[in-house]
Amino acid sequence: MNNPFIFNGYAGPKAFCDRKRELEMLVGFAESGVSTTLIAQRRMGKTGLIFRLMDELRNTGSAVSPIYMDIFATRDISELNKSIANAILKTFPEKTSIGKRMVKLLKGLRPIIAFDPISGAPQVQFTYQNPSEKEQTLEELLQFLEMQNTPILFAIDEFQQIREYPEQNVEALFRTCMQRLHNVRFLFCGSKKHLMVDIFGNPQRPFFSSTQFVGLEEIPAESYASYIQKLFAQGGMEIADDAIRLILEWTRRHTYYTQRLCHDVFEYKHKKIDIEDINNSCDRLLKLNEPYFLQYKQLLTAGQWNFLIALAKGEVVTQPYAYDFLKKNNIGATAVARRQLTTLIDKDLVFEETTKEGTIYRVADMFLLRWMAREY
Repeated sequence: MNNPFIFNGYAGPKAFCDRKRELEMLVGFAESGVSTTLIAQRRMGKTGLIFRLMDELRNTGSAVSPIYMDIFATRDISELNKSIANAILKTFPEKTSIGKRMVKLLKGLRPIIAFDPISGAPQVQFTYQNPSEKEQTLEELLQFLEMQNTPILFAIDEFQQIREYPEQNVEALFRTCMQRLHNVRFLFCGSKKHLMVDIFGNPQRPFFSSTQFVGLEEIPAESYASYIQKLFAQGGMEIADDAIRLILEWTRRHTYYTQRLCHDVFEYKHKKIDIEDINNSCDRLLKLNEPYFLQYKQLLTAGQWNFLIALAKGEVVTQPYAYDFLKKNNIGATAVARRQLTTLIDKDLVFEETTKEGTIYRVADMFLLRWMAREY
C-alpha cells in the first residue's frame, strides 16, 4: 500500500482530514458572493484547504468556477499580470468558450505566448511601453473575469507578497478594481499573519473591511486521532492510543509536521505501532533536518540565534520582554530583545499570534523548535 500520509501537495478529498466547518464557511461565502481572507501560519494546511474547496465547488454542481494562483514568486505588477493570465488559461483551456475569449483579449494586449515544453500549456508574457500599461492590463484581466457568464472564485495564495513589489500603489489599484466587480469574489490567502492582518485589518490600508476573515487553527485532537488510526488500519497496522497522543503533542497538531511524522512512522510497516516507534521517528526526522537547521545559525546573528533558542525552550512564550525571561536567557536589554524578536518575525522564523489571553510567540518551524529544545 502506498503511504497514505501526504505532507506535500494535495491528494484529493479522501486523504483530507476534517476542516468541515471551515470548508462549509468558505463554500457559503463563495456562493453568496462574499470575498474572504484566509489566514493561517505556515504549514497548517492552508493551500490544501483551498484545493479541497475547489474540489467541492467543482464536484457538487456549484455555479461558481474557481481559479487558483500563487503569487509568492512574483516580484512586481508585471509578474502579477503574467500570473493572472496564466491562471485563467490553466483553468479555462483555449478550446473552451471562456478560453477562446481570453485568447482574443490577450491578442489586444500584445503578449508573447510560449508553450510549456512538458504540459504544452500556453505561457503568457506581456511587454509594456510605460508603467500605466501595466495598471491597465491588470484592470482588463480582472474585468474580463467580471464579464463571464459564470460566477468566479479567484483564490490568490501568499497575497502578502504584493507588499514586496517596487510599485507603491498595487494595494490601492487592486482594491479599486475589486470594487467594480460583482461577478468575482476573491479568496485572499497568506501565511505571514502580521502582514495579512495589516493589509486587511488596518483602517489606513485600502483593503480595510473589504473581506470576511477566516482563521485556520489546529485540527481538533479527537478528529486527528481518528484520522490517524484509520489510515494506519488501512495499511494493516494497529497504532496504540498513547502513540497517537504523543504524535499530536509533539507536532502540536500542525498539519505538515503531523503528516510528516506519521508518514515516517508508517514506513516501518510494523503490525503494531507503539511509543518507541514514534520516538525513533522523531529522532530520525530531527537528524535528517539538522543540516537545514544549522543553516539558520549562519544566517542569524549570535543574539538572534540565542533568542530563538530561548523561545524554543519556552515552547510558547507570552512575555518575551519580561525581566526574568531576559535574564534567564542572557538576552540583554528590552530594546535589544525587541529588535531581535522583530527581525525573527520578519524572517518568518517566529510566529506571533494575538489571542483573548494576550499575544504569544513561538518558533514557527515545529521541527526546529524540537531540535533546539533538545540540543540546547
